[in-house]
Amino acid sequence: MEEQDARWVDFLRWALPRMELRWPGFRKVRRQVIRRIARRMTELRLRVPDDYRRYLETHPDEWQRLDSFCRITISRFYRDRRVFDILARNGLPELIRLSRSRGERLIRAWSAGCGAGEEAYTLTLIWALAIAPQNPDMAFELTATDADPHQIARARRGCYPASSLKELPPFWRDLAFNQDQEGYCIKPEYRLGVNWTVQDMRQTMPDGPFDLVLCRNLAFTYFSTALQRQILRRLDARLTTGGLLVIGVHESLPELPTHWSSWVPGLPIYRKGR
Repeated sequence: MEEQDARWVDFLRWALPRMELRWPGFRKVRRQVIRRIARRMTELRLRVPDDYRRYLETHPDEWQRLDSFCRITISRFYRDRRVFDILARNGLPELIRLSRSRGERLIRAWSAGCGAGEEAYTLTLIWALAIAPQNPDMAFELTATDADPHQIARARRGCYPASSLKELPPFWRDLAFNQDQEGYCIKPEYRLGVNWTVQDMRQTMPDGPFDLVLCRNLAFTYFSTALQRQILRRLDARLTTGGLLVIGVHESLPELPTHWSSWVPGLPIYRKGR
């Protein structure tokens, strides 16, 4: 078993950099990726990872399929509760103040790598239930992107198992969801203002500008360090002055731009200065 695992690790160390991904980010989730590749190898009647490596070297179109196997989609509503509590209590009110100071009445947010939509809908619920009642003059627009079209289709459908909602305040679940045979489906009024887009942020990003960007458990976990730096520069170009970037609680930035600062000690939230 150890020998077999070592073969897979060698394969991933070889393949991941060719897709601008990095091995350390996949160490803990490698078995999920390996299972997907193994199913594909069965289809191709290949026996060992070296066989698949040779197949990739002679079938360049296969790299796109391998890339899809490396998309890790683990999410749930209100994941990392303290982050969302801070955004609701301090982050969004501060962004509203800045928007008004610019003579605007709109907050623009982006959920990058949104998966099946749990993070994006968490933001819409926070806005509708905690922010909008005190700020009826303000509007909220959310762009949600993911490289996987199947995940975007799930997000548009908006139905989830109970396990995905276990961290959501029960009152919010009862208020904002209908329960049926598909599980819990978010009501139409909490889907408003979301633009779902299939987009791989390694190649392209929405134009912005954005007051709030959530890029959690994607770029700064799985992408190569060189690509992370490129992504950070692109995010900087799309954030408004005073805007907030949120990354995963176990992630770190490859560097901190000189005009950025940590916004909340102990939490992965950064603010763009002038």
